[in-house]
Amino acid sequence: MPDRVFTELQRDALQEIANLGMGQAATRLSGLLDAFIELSVPRVRVVAVREAALALREMTGIDGPVTAVRQGFRSEIKGEALVICRSGEIAELGALIGGAYAESSSDALTEEELIFDVANVLTGACVSSMLDQLGRLPDFTAPGLLGEGVTLDEVFQPGLLAWDLALLVEVNFALEDHRFRAHLVMLMAEESIHHVSRAIDTLLHSL
Repeated sequence: MPDRVFTELQRDALQEIANLGMGQAATRLSGLLDAFIELSVPRVRVVAVREAALALREMTGIDGPVTAVRQGFRSEIKGEALVICRSGEIAELGALIGGAYAESSSDALTEEELIFDVANVLTGACVSSMLDQLGRLPDFTAPGLLGEGVTLDEVFQPGLLAWDLALLVEVNFALEDHRFRAHLVMLMAEESIHHVSRAIDTLLHSL
């Protein structure tokens, strides 16, 4: 079955790679929001794409409306990065963002602008760090809004991903003393799973 694709050692290594990547992302998000970021333990699973929404619901406990931003990344290892937030939690970010934003404009950022800023920080830092550790340099497509106030089933609607299997890596970032939580979900293409496996082995042999 899908979850047996990686050995226990490879899975542990991938979780550590994700840990380092999310640490980079948390540092940047903390600077953007001027707030302490609490991190989850990365979760790694190989899933059938048609079951991705169910798997993510089980992993995150999300069962209500969400706002989701999608950004593709390409190298020998390719996939999609999604930043997913509960829709009702985004507005409180506006009061936290200052610095360059406060100096450049007196207008409040829209929720769409807020989630795009968060998504850019998380995707750019975490995905780049993880692929760098695997010896790959990704190219990113332009981010796009998948929906506001939609369900996870609508986020993972048929046709979003043209694969049968995907490597799913989920990490979440929470703001201390705030409700807001952002889930970064990396879905790596079926043909990339073997590249990831070989890259992990190369990394382990170099240690």
